[in-house]
Amino acid sequence: QVQLVESGGGSVQPGGSLRLSCAASGIISSIYTMAWYRQAPGKQRESVAIVTNGGVTVYADSVKGRFTISRDNAKNTVYLQMTSLKPEDTAVYLCKAHIGVQTYWGQGTQVTVSS
Repeated sequence: QVQLVESGGGSVQPGGSLRLSCAASGIISSIYTMAWYRQAPGKQRESVAIVTNGGVTVYADSVKGRFTISRDNAKNTVYLQMTSLKPEDTAVYLCKAHIGVQTYWGQGTQVTVSS
């Protein structure tokens, strides 16, 4: 059984920073693409950032230049460094991983940006 566990969410003022982590545990074969999504109340889930197992990254336009996705393959962990946070970044952030032939989701971590 594979599990993805996110951590690092919290409350921060506009302009602040947070670093999210998502660790995969269990019986893990090959981890391919890892990604961060977010879902704000009343809105659809959206892709924030993606990193392939080759290190190629893709970002949503709304976070380009502010967020950085990275991964540590030895630790089966993906990170999301978020800087210059805005109130509109407030959402539940979820990680997703393609492991073997399956897709897994974490349970999500809340990020709140408010003054």
